[in-house]
Amino acid sequence: MARERYQQRLERLREAVVAMGDLVSQQLEDAVTAFVACDSTLAKAVIDGDNEVNRRYLALEAECLDVITLHQPMLGDLRLVVAAFKIITDLERIGDLAINLAQYSLESHQCTIPDVDFERLTALAQEQVQRAIDAVANDDTTACLEVVSRDTELDRRCEAVTGRVLTKILASKSTDSVVVCSGQQFETNTAKTEAILADVLETLILIRDLERVGDHAVNVAVRAYYALEGDDSLLA
Repeated sequence: MARERYQQRLERLREAVVAMGDLVSQQLEDAVTAFVACDSTLAKAVIDGDNEVNRRYLALEAECLDVITLHQPMLGDLRLVVAAFKIITDLERIGDLAINLAQYSLESHQCTIPDVDFERLTALAQEQVQRAIDAVANDDTTACLEVVSRDTELDRRCEAVTGRVLTKILASKSTDSVVVCSGQQFETNTAKTEAILADVLETLILIRDLERVGDHAVNVAVRAYYALEGDDSLLA
């Protein structure tokens, strides 16, 4: 009976990790929607929702430590608990990055740079997070490996976008390049340059955050793979 209760506790732990993943995935989706639609109400709801993400993180952290202390799990079960502990840390950080995106959408001056497809970048990041969570939910090692392999596309696109943005900044010093800020066009040799470049910097930070979302999704998949296979070759 004690063994059965212990196994049920492990299963509840896994289910709670997946539930936290679903919550974080929804936070990210709402943050993206708020950013694309300039929806300040939704952005504020995302920011307010971070309290629940943090609450679940702390509760699961305590549960992982409690299981280890009280039950002293054997190797296979220990991998599961340790993986859960690491996964919730990455999920909490994805939640923080969603907050960054929501806060960015509340800024009064938002810039868009020609040829920067934010919707595609955010979609790729969201897909990676959801794939990783589904892999955990389904104990799917193949899906874990797919998340790892597909990270290259998001990295490549973020790197390409960053390069284009930096090229435009450099070109603006010697040409009459145009940047679009809050729906208005300004030549980069006007008095607006400093403010516009500050917004461009925020754009670069946003791109970096999206890449980090993908990195955390990979971490989730790698931890799940380790828990299932006992193979630590993918661990950083």
